[in-house]
Amino acid sequence: MEKLQYPIGKFTYGNAYAIAEIRENIAYLKAFPAILAEKVANVSDEVLDTSYRPYGWTLRQVVHHLADSHINAYIRCKLLLTQDNPIINPYIEEKWAEMEDAKHLPVSVSLQILTALHTRWTLALENVPDADFSRTYTHPQYGHVFALGEVMALYAWHCKHHLAHIMLVLAD
Repeated sequence: MEKLQYPIGKFTYGNAYAIAEIRENIAYLKAFPAILAEKVANVSDEVLDTSYRPYGWTLRQVVHHLADSHINAYIRCKLLLTQDNPIINPYIEEKWAEMEDAKHLPVSVSLQILTALHTRWTLALENVPDADFSRTYTHPQYGHVFALGEVMALYAWHCKHHLAHIMLVLAD
């Protein structure tokens, strides 16, 4: 079950990242909406409504979750870059994934959001001075202080993690 839940492994928190690694993660975030769109472009509603594991989300919910999560991440990054170590607002992703929009809207809606959002997000990040990748926010739910460089690694992992979930279904 763990292999289905974490097909690429769990993210490791607390690592420091070199500027080159951070820039690679930003480049992946920039490319991700097109990669995701290509994978789900011609997928039927029946397949989109298939779960990647027992009691897991459907592919449709995964795509909508990516938009929800990355909207939150974008705002958190903007707060981090404009405030000194802000305490961010957590959200309960499981409840968001059970809302009607996540369960029933066409994935094209969230693909449009991700395309526009990642364009703005990565443009902002590409123009961040290297020293600012050490700026932080505090996540009160986890009690963890995240540096922007770690946030970039986390969200590049997040993209790959959920893409792997999608591929579990599409490979069958």
